[in-house]
Amino acid sequence: MRFLFIIQGEGRGHMTQAIALYDMLRHSEQEVCQVIIGTSRRREVPCYVVEKFKCSVKLIESPNFVTDHAKKSIRLGQTIWKNTLKLPVFLNSLQTLDRIVCDSQPDVIINFYDFLAGIYNGLYNPRMRFVSIGHQYLAAHPSFPWASGSRLKRLLFQAANRITSWGADQRIALSFRELPSIHVPIDLKIWPPLLRKQVLEACPLPGDYLLVYIVNPGYLTDIYHMAKQFPELSIEVFLDLSETATHKVPSSNIRLHALDDQKFITYMSGCRGLVCTAGFESISEALFLGKPVMVVPVSGQYEQACNALDTKLSGAGTYANTFDIIPFIEYLACNQQTSSEEFKDWYAKQPSLFHHWLSTLSLKKPNRKKGA
Repeated sequence: MRFLFIIQGEGRGHMTQAIALYDMLRHSEQEVCQVIIGTSRRREVPCYVVEKFKCSVKLIESPNFVTDHAKKSIRLGQTIWKNTLKLPVFLNSLQTLDRIVCDSQPDVIINFYDFLAGIYNGLYNPRMRFVSIGHQYLAAHPSFPWASGSRLKRLLFQAANRITSWGADQRIALSFRELPSIHVPIDLKIWPPLLRKQVLEACPLPGDYLLVYIVNPGYLTDIYHMAKQFPELSIEVFLDLSETATHKVPSSNIRLHALDDQKFITYMSGCRGLVCTAGFESISEALFLGKPVMVVPVSGQYEQACNALDTKLSGAGTYANTFDIIPFIEYLACNQQTSSEEFKDWYAKQPSLFHHWLSTLSLKKPNRKKGA
């Protein structure tokens, strides 16, 4: 079968999930003929991501989040407004996407939570299977841990799930833990996280330093404050920016690294614990390697608040509202182990779930009305 990937380029998670599935499909002698990554001026696609795909990779402009001036929290109102102003740009992206799909003629389109891809499927109704993958779709499960907050944020989160999976034949929800498949929509499948082979092949060792991963650069100020509080603690920070070398660190116990996939996994394998925003993929990797985590949800990003609750429920670690390291130091003193073995038992079911999905994936798309 021929597959076409469309990937949200906002964060590292969706891209690394796509890399993992790409390797699984190629190992099963399937073809990924085209990769499309939805980008914005706010975020550059790391070079290592493009290099992992041995096929054509196309970048197109797609709706994305807007942060505050401090480059920390997500501004939902500004996000909606600025994306609305860019409708002509996105209409052009839709036409580009349609040309690529028509030229590539895939059997299956896989969408890794890109908004433009969902809109494309809903409006253009391409004559091939459309599958949406993301941990966010776990919100359709009865045991999903909903975070407290305004009803509007929850509704917007659910709306995002509907847009990215508009007209999808199937949704695959990635989960930290195994959940019963009763009382779930018929189109919803629950899988373990999609982990790259670098994670699977890593050898975790005890460590004495903290590993920090942040997406939004505004959090650097908080990390610097954390380093000053604990001058005896070594802190290794990975930042999703290519210009990290321009930053002057105020403390000798902190080092900055530009994001690199293999280097990041190496440092995670040897750390004492991970401190990060509440992105699904980083937590999953830490769980597999048995490294405790403290997550700090990005303000204004409701799904991360839900991920934080799920982190604790899944035995991966704890969460906080700020990068105050004292609660995590106390947590590490009392919790030397995570639920790594339970996670690995769940992850071990991935191959059978994948091969069953692949064997039952029909090439004939059911007829439906355009825009349904």
